Amino acid sequence: MLYLHDVWVNWFEGEENGYNVCHFHEWRKEDTVELLDQVPLIKVEKKLFDYIENDMSDLPQQLLEDVYQKSYARRNHERVQLDYCFVVTDGMGILAVDTLGYHIPIRKSRLIPRQEQLVYDIVENVEPTIYEFKAKSKKEYHILSPDPKLMKGLTRKERQLKQLLFMALDQLRTTGNAAEIRYWYTEWNPSMYEEIQKHDFEYVWNKLYEETKEGWSSRHEHLCERLVKGQPFFEKLWDLEQGTKVN
Repeated sequence: MLYLHDVWVNWFEGEENGYNVCHFHEWRKEDTVELLDQVPLIKVEKKLFDYIENDMSDLPQQLLEDVYQKSYARRNHERVQLDYCFVVTDGMGILAVDTLGYHIPIRKSRLIPRQEQLVYDIVENVEPTIYEFKAKSKKEYHILSPDPKLMKGLTRKERQLKQLLFMALDQLRTTGNAAEIRYWYTEWNPSMYEEIQKHDFEYVWNKLYEETKEGWSSRHEHLCERLVKGQPFFEKLWDLEQGTKVN
């Protein structure tokens, strides 16, 4: 078993999509960074790495047994044993994982660049361990779990706001109010005001989603701000992103 020592991690909890597990350059000063005193390092095949990075499903039983209680976190100057915690790589991507005692990858983190380079050096000539697991035939993405292609090239703040916009659009879909969706589409694209009056709710909602799902711009941000206004939960998420000075 290979091990890493003194590993800094910034846990992102409950994230099924790897694009929400931020790389070091997107870590923020208000994030909670933890020190792993010791953690097993496992090289796996790419398909298993992708499964761990982009899903919240059961980990291979043999992998769990291999890493059981072999990790220690440093908390308040004490060494705390963790049940299922490890660093996994396919030789390209690298991810730290902690299951919090369960059998799914609940917490995920990237590593700092210096430790990423150390992982590459250690596993360069190491063959991947083969673990049996049942992968889904193809992961299905939807408005509340967007396709990675829709998040490509965006900063952490832009990704968070885009997901907030999608949450607001998804909530809007449940109302089925044609007049309301026409109003919001006109907010997005005022030049289409006359044309959009002829269409029903479903058509206008789909048109708004299709036109907002690509990229991120000041128009997106303006629409998002207007949509979340007056909704306490959404407003809190908006304020969290606006309150930070980083990315």
